[in-house]
Formats: sequence, structure tokens, C-alpha cells
Amino acid sequence: MDLENTINKENLPRHLAIIMDGNGRWAKQKGMLRAFGHENGTKSVRTTVECCAKLGISFLTLYAFSTENWNRPKVEVETLMKLLVKSLKSELPTLQKNSIRLNCIGSIQHLPDSVRKELMEVIEKTQTNSRMTLTLALSYGSREEIISAVKNISDKVKNNIISSAHIDESIINQHLYTHNLPDVDLVIRTSGEHRISNFLLWQIAYAEFYFTDVLWPDFREKDLYEAIISYQKRERRFGKTSEQIK
Repeated sequence: MDLENTINKENLPRHLAIIMDGNGRWAKQKGMLRAFGHENGTKSVRTTVECCAKLGISFLTLYAFSTENWNRPKVEVETLMKLLVKSLKSELPTLQKNSIRLNCIGSIQHLPDSVRKELMEVIEKTQTNSRMTLTLALSYGSREEIISAVKNISDKVKNNIISSAHIDESIINQHLYTHNLPDVDLVIRTSGEHRISNFLLWQIAYAEFYFTDVLWPDFREKDLYEAIISYQKRERRFGKTSEQIK
């Protein structure tokens, strides 16, 4: 079956978020070091990004490195950072060819200078691209993001810039890392895990979830299509009844 042709292009998730999990286990199954899994995972990133752009998805957010990941072995973290710089350099032509704008959320200041420099350069060079926005969640943790938003709003209340009486969802959204992104419609997590892992906790309030046993380095077009087809079969009620949304 040609899965791509069964997808309703009028009912795509506007914002797709993916928790890319299973690189380490994939490498272990093959008797290799974890770095081998991370390196092969970049192939799945390229495939997924290009496929989403082709389908017409407007926003794709990838959970690339969490705040908790800094606690991994030093060698693995260093390898991930080097791989990130290498990928940013090598994937720029692909981003330009597909008119994809790169965006980043997280505690960017904690990234090594080499990573931050390359990241900012690619963001700058792709800022006028308009087909799709690709957001990398790097050194990202949703609780940290929410705490930062609360602190910023509190400072503005203290300085009479915002009235506490006027704080609503819109105000909070404006102070999140994702202030320029819509809420998430679909979250995909690979490798058989069923956790959110501190990812976009505020932004996924009404998102649909799709879990697959496929390890991230093995994730291909077919797996993405299956997730989107599953999403399109669901009724999104946003707290209302079925009768109300018909």
C-alpha cells in the first residue's frame, strides 16, 4: 500500500513534535558504542525533516538534547556535541534546498561555544526560509522553561509592566521559549517508551500521542506516515463533546 497517498493533506498536524529515542539501544543491539547509534540517528532526522516538508507540515520540533542529558557520561555528551556541529554544517544545504527555517529552544547558553556559534550561523542563514520551521530542543527542559517564564512575568508585575489580574494563557505563551510556535498537535515517541520526559509540557495540553516500538535510527517515511494516518483517524474534541464539534 502507498501510505503517502492515503494521507489527507487537508488534515495534517500543523505542529509535529518528536521525542527521538532509542539510539543507544540500537547501537547496543549491534554490539557498537552508543555514539554509533547517535550518528545513525542523524539519517532518520534528515529523512523525517525532508518528508515533513514534502507533506506540508508547517512546524516540526525535535527533542535533540534535554537538560537531563548533561548528566550522561562526559564522553557521550562530548560526542553528541561534536555530532551536532557536524550535522549543522552538513545539513545546511538540505535546509536551504527545502526552504526550511531553523529555530532553537532551550538553555542555549549552556551549549559549548562551537555548537552555539554553528547553531546561530545556520539560524541566521535560514531565517528567510518559509516552507517549514524546524525547531531543535537543545539543552531543553519544560519545567525549566516554565520556571523561566514565571520569573520573567513576576519581574514585569513587580515593575508594573503587567498587572497580575491580566495574566492569562496568552501572557504565559508569550514568555515561553516557544512563543513563536503554535501548540503541538501530534507527539511521536520512538523506541517503545511511553513517557513525556519533560518535553513541551505546556504546549502539548491537547496534543495527540503516537508511540512506536521502532528505535529512532530505524525510523523512516513509512513510520512517519503511519503516525500521521493514526492521528487523522482520531476525533480531536478539545474538551467538548462529539456533538459540539460536528
